[in-house]
Amino acid sequence: MDLPLGVLGVYAALGIWGLLLVRGFRSGTWNPFLIFGLGLMLFLNIRYLVEGSTDGIAFFIGIYDVLINIGLGGTVPEAMMACEGNDCTVWGDRYAAHPAWGVAFYERFANGPEFRSTLLYGHLTFNSIAFVLLHVQMMRPGGTAGLVSHKTLGRISFAALTISLICACWLTSQHGSVAEYGGNWSAYGFYSMAAVVYGCAIMGILAIRSGDPTRHRVWMFRFAGSMWGAFWLFRVMLFVIDPILRDYESAAILWCIWMSAPLGALLGEIVRRRLDARSSATAQTRPAEA
Repeated sequence: MDLPLGVLGVYAALGIWGLLLVRGFRSGTWNPFLIFGLGLMLFLNIRYLVEGSTDGIAFFIGIYDVLINIGLGGTVPEAMMACEGNDCTVWGDRYAAHPAWGVAFYERFANGPEFRSTLLYGHLTFNSIAFVLLHVQMMRPGGTAGLVSHKTLGRISFAALTISLICACWLTSQHGSVAEYGGNWSAYGFYSMAAVVYGCAIMGILAIRSGDPTRHRVWMFRFAGSMWGAFWLFRVMLFVIDPILRDYESAAILWCIWMSAPLGALLGEIVRRRLDARSSATAQTRPAEA
């Protein structure tokens, strides 16, 4: 069997990204870490649009197959599943047991209506646009990029976010019958994720419309954190937790669904406070140095 070089490439990219994270803590310079994370996010999302939903899902599941199969030997937990023809992974016959959520994810799109895939493409496309524009905005707060103002980019970003979450919530409305996701608990969890992300964005908009740029910045950091949480913290936590909880169907996926966005918003607030504290300390030392 040929090794899935794409998945191995993702592992290598995650290793590089981890080094950039360490560099960020040491140097206080986070742009390389952020930009690399955005690029990797685009790579993962664009695969769905280029290869189609089922192949994109098989690639995604393949990322998780390695860790969740470590140490199994000949014993497969009841919470893990096989899929027809083993088509739900890019590892071929190497791994025949997969996380239950992964098999359900694949089969819902492989055997579901085409409109379901259309909703997935819409969510991925517009979420990627909102994600990228968010960082453009935060790296040049209040500035301009050519003829495109900060306000205009903000409106485009919010419109993209709205479309993305409409698609996501439409998909979520179908999750109640999917036991492998956690049934209604997964649906409520995804709704709460959307509420955290959209709520932070709306609070930021209300703040700037009321003429309070300071509060606007506070909520935009929380919004950025919730976006990183919903995308990256969700995936990283699942990467770590899924092998630990592989004996319990839907336990890992439910934890990630419910916790990723709130934890992301909290991390965004912590980052903002650290940046503000550093800026304040720098401002206080400049007169003494002069």
